[in-house]
Amino acid sequence: MIKYTPQNQLSLEMFEHPFEKHLDKENRWVKLAALIPWDSLAEVYSQKLKASSGRLTVDLRIVIAAMIVKHKLRLDDRGTVEMIKENIYLQYFCGLKSFTTKRVFDPSLFVDIRKRLGGEEFDKFNKLVIDKSETIKPHQARIKHKPKPGGQNDDDEGTVIANRGTLKVDATVADQELKFPTDVDLLNTGRENLERIIDLLYIASGDGVKPRTYRRVARKKYLNFSKKRRKSKKEIHRGVKTQLQYVTRDLKITNQLLSKSGREELITKRDRELLQTIIRVYEQQKWMYDNKTHSCPDRIVNIFQPWVRPIVRGKEKNKTEFGAKINASEVNGFCRIDKFSWDAYNESTNMEAQVENFHTVYGCYPKVLLADKIYLTRKNRKYLKEKGIEIYGKPLGRPPKIPTETPSQKYRKKKKAAQRNHIEGKFGQGKRAYGLNNIKARLPETSESWINAIIFVMNLTKLLQVAEKYPGIFVPFLKWIELCTKTSREIFSRRLFPHKPEVLAIVA
Repeated sequence: MIKYTPQNQLSLEMFEHPFEKHLDKENRWVKLAALIPWDSLAEVYSQKLKASSGRLTVDLRIVIAAMIVKHKLRLDDRGTVEMIKENIYLQYFCGLKSFTTKRVFDPSLFVDIRKRLGGEEFDKFNKLVIDKSETIKPHQARIKHKPKPGGQNDDDEGTVIANRGTLKVDATVADQELKFPTDVDLLNTGRENLERIIDLLYIASGDGVKPRTYRRVARKKYLNFSKKRRKSKKEIHRGVKTQLQYVTRDLKITNQLLSKSGREELITKRDRELLQTIIRVYEQQKWMYDNKTHSCPDRIVNIFQPWVRPIVRGKEKNKTEFGAKINASEVNGFCRIDKFSWDAYNESTNMEAQVENFHTVYGCYPKVLLADKIYLTRKNRKYLKEKGIEIYGKPLGRPPKIPTETPSQKYRKKKKAAQRNHIEGKFGQGKRAYGLNNIKARLPETSESWINAIIFVMNLTKLLQVAEKYPGIFVPFLKWIELCTKTSREIFSRRLFPHKPEVLAIVA
């Protein structure tokens, strides 16, 4: 049965809403607002601002909260500001005193926020979130070392602090949002931008005869090549040669127009940088064409983002990924980025630094380290043995003829090693739910901020889960004690008087 009531659209004044009543205290934004250490986060962010500036800044609470909303809901800059404008719970989360229909700030401010907050600032944010989670957990579930009264520590007495916790390490690539690069496409994009720069220089200089670039013929040849579904090696080789010839002609014309003094100021700084990038791309493509190879050092795969490098991962779905490579660590669901680089590197060389970072945050070394076999080199194994850290990887050398472990020990060891999948799950959560595999920032520093912000928001989500697991933080202390006492009385009464409901009713 279909239900539909035909009527005209109600006016906004006739629409009934419950906002004159109390808001829902169980809302996720209300809970998260009570957990986040806003003052400490604002103190970290304020260090990137100039106190001598006379202009009043936007409230730091609003700035940090808007950044969290953006990556939590996967919105763009304009959509984030509009969402905060429309949602009363988000305005409460941002620290506003009352509901307003005005925008909290202009969406362009997000660019400045991403330029100010780098990897160091977000690492401090993550440490504050981890410290908050340690205070919520009961003492037996905490990893962080608790100093002795009087300011004395075990290190001061010469004793070694016992290792605690499990550290999981792995690396992944945060893919940039860019077109899959091919040699012909890259040269064609460079040719089109060279033609645009030539037009700007010709118009600004006022020369009599416009240089001939054969752009229509070049465009036609490129389209004929790109429309072919299957291309042979010979056709690809010919297509690269054709585009190289047109780029060579355009570069000669550009140099002639720029040869006169004062001509470089006729184009913008961005176009001058773009011109240098196109020259580097041309040199790389020409060298690969002459040497009949498909790789070269520091290969550029995108003209507008020349810092992005191809990172070969060897996976079945994507053998090569294009973006920043991050080396991350995970402890009890909380992640931190230990190394961020646009170039490919061997992640095993950063393992010692990750262990030391764990010691810096928690005050002790981990009891167990779970990592892929690429981390378990001879050097790293020796370091972990010195620190008393256990590993569950395959030992080096030949396996013994007579097994030294029982089947039950092998099973427990294999089950413990499988917990390394937790950090793989974190990478999957970041890429599927928060867009870690589609970074839309266009600058290297803003891309780094975008990636770190995703990890920070994932940690806040985990913090909310920890608080819900130990719900005493949302209940006043006396009420929590009363609830526990009442529950214990009910359990005790049920054991003594299982068949007397009147007694149970009096106790309740």
